[in-house]
Amino acid sequence: MNDGPGGSDLEFRPLTPERWDDFVSLFGSRGACGGCWCMWWRLTHKEFEAGKGATNKKRMKRIVDSGRVPGILAYLGGEAVGWCSVAPREDFPRLERSRILKRIDDLPVWSIVCLFISKEHRRRGISIAILEAAVDYAADRGAAIVEGYAVEPRKKAIPDAFAYHGLASAFRRVGFEEVARRSETRPIMRYYTSGSGGG
Repeated sequence: MNDGPGGSDLEFRPLTPERWDDFVSLFGSRGACGGCWCMWWRLTHKEFEAGKGATNKKRMKRIVDSGRVPGILAYLGGEAVGWCSVAPREDFPRLERSRILKRIDDLPVWSIVCLFISKEHRRRGISIAILEAAVDYAADRGAAIVEGYAVEPRKKAIPDAFAYHGLASAFRRVGFEEVARRSETRPIMRYYTSGSGGG
């Protein structure tokens, strides 16, 4: 975990009720982007649009308060500077309805659907470190396969708002490999943990 600023100074913690305020502080008044509050993959399009902002925030709070962990936070110097949404694929029903991200087989996987780094800490390697931490977190909870739905842009640089899935180059650096591609810019990538027997 030495790719981020401060290297080993980065710490990673699951989002639990006692860390809710850190999550809110990181996401800010816009809920990371456009009132999302990391609910896009958890709702239908109609539900998401109707709930942008405060309602989506409340929905995420209910998930956290229920004891389910929707992802992990990255901390630097005690401040939350990054977020990675990682959980069993079943937690993200919109994936099942996606033409390009639908299942490629029946194997159980954990999914990484969102990366968000605070603006002042971007392009400093935190995304690499938090992807590594997400793999470790999932593997510790029995995941044999961790799946990511990366963006591989045609242009070298894309606006941050379009990179929330994570860049394919970052996933590759962590050890993910491409297993399917139904769209030119959206490879499906997998990391096979030590307990998977795959890879």
